[in-house]
Amino acid sequence: MHLTPREQERLLLFTAADLARRRLARGASLGSTEAIALVCDGIQEDAWDGLTLQEVVRRAQQAVAPENLLPGVPDAVPELQVEALFPHGSSLVHVPRPFGAPGEDGAGAVRTPAGEVALAPGRPRTSLEIRNTGERTVWLSSHFPLEEANAALEFDRGAAAGHRLDLPAGTSMEFPAGECRTVTTVARGGQQ
Repeated sequence: MHLTPREQERLLLFTAADLARRRLARGASLGSTEAIALVCDGIQEDAWDGLTLQEVVRRAQQAVAPENLLPGVPDAVPELQVEALFPHGSSLVHVPRPFGAPGEDGAGAVRTPAGEVALAPGRPRTSLEIRNTGERTVWLSSHFPLEEANAALEFDRGAAAGHRLDLPAGTSMEFPAGECRTVTTVARGGQQ
């Protein structure tokens, strides 16, 4: 049987979620990996079943009770983002506080120096006009390759090749249906 990379990832996610279900069934606490897998598996299934984005997020935030987690997990996972396949197509599902409110300075807290932090310093940047010609809002996450973006987004894909949105890691930008936005892009790093 030949599986696409997306299908392979989905099966791997299901396997990790099944491990989480087995641990919960015997009363064991979950670490961040199993807890994340369980929530993401639920997101994928709820999206497949056609629930609204808002309902998918609401259910994801209630999927794992805090008492079923090892100490520090809520602190280590302040948010989740997963691309899920809905009946209308793929959408980015952003789940803030999937395991309850993290402590201000707990395990996994990110401590940064005071002042501004330059994002992708020295990389070429450019402006690009993007129009959503579709009937639904499209979200693009910070590190998604622009040239592979949803076909409903109309822009110069040649100029966008090798670039991503100039956003902090883990964030995304909304492109409402029928609207046009001018964005800043930045050259991606690493092997492309």
